[in-house]
Amino acid sequence: MSLWRYRDRLPVEPLVTLDEGDTPLLRAPALSERVDCDVWLKVEGANPTGSFKDRGMTVAVSAAVQEGARAVVCASTGNTAASAAAYAARAGLRGAVIVPEGKIATGKLAQALMHGARVVALRGNFDEALTLVRKLVERHPIALVNSVNEFRIEGQKTAAFEVCDALGEPPDVLCIPVGNAGNVTAWSRGFREYGAAPRLHGYQAAGAAPLVHGAPVERPETVASAIRIGNPARWEDAMDAVTSSRGEIRAVSDDEILDAYAFVGEREGLFCEPASAAAVAGLLKYGAQGRVVCVLTGHGLKDPTTAIGRASPVVPCEPELEAVEEAVLA
Repeated sequence: MSLWRYRDRLPVEPLVTLDEGDTPLLRAPALSERVDCDVWLKVEGANPTGSFKDRGMTVAVSAAVQEGARAVVCASTGNTAASAAAYAARAGLRGAVIVPEGKIATGKLAQALMHGARVVALRGNFDEALTLVRKLVERHPIALVNSVNEFRIEGQKTAAFEVCDALGEPPDVLCIPVGNAGNVTAWSRGFREYGAAPRLHGYQAAGAAPLVHGAPVERPETVASAIRIGNPARWEDAMDAVTSSRGEIRAVSDDEILDAYAFVGEREGLFCEPASAAAVAGLLKYGAQGRVVCVLTGHGLKDPTTAIGRASPVVPCEPELEAVEEAVLA
């Protein structure tokens, strides 16, 4: 089963699909106990390329094919690049991705390259990359598949449908990381179409928190590379979504993100990327009431470098029983 079971609520036919969507919604007992409410985790890292981006990309690339496009392009901090590259490959289209030089996690770069996309490392940040690709598509017949594309939002809204269907009712609160702000916009649209109105709690990294400060951040910095964005393209939409839900946009520090990242891995058995943990960090820091869903936007293998740097060291051992006993039982 895929998100296309909601095809009557989507604007195009599933011309390009990898059976995305229908991701797990798991109760989080350790987290529930810690924050004294009923917490569930929507595991979007279970999508085909390991992030929520696939929900929007299947619809956006299907629309591009329907419209006769022969190539797609995006600016990306990593996950959009991986997803766009995969769906372009599936569709038989040329794919090009513009990423900030030296600012993309290893796993995401590997995906984009292996799917055959042309990867361009821009000597600038994501916001500059997005500005340039928007100008590029004005001059050439290429489909832009960033979240400024309405088809992306249409696909991503299906996550809200899935949560409500799985729970049998809407949650009281949704906690979600916020970078370019397309995803919180999409969840809001999905809840509205479902007739639901949970509070939306969006969390940005403290070093990349323009919505919190009310002004663009010229040089955003955070360990959570997927939300390292200083001027979100969906700024107004996201603020409208959060305000109308009586929710909030707040910041969490990198230390708080990494603590939540470790907590989810060690206590809930789920490996998410650092940006995903921003939602959990926000819940741990600010709390919530009732039934809460935290969106884990991407798989931890997207960023193996951070994982290895954070983890305990590997224990060396000689090939002898006594040595193995000591290494295992110490």
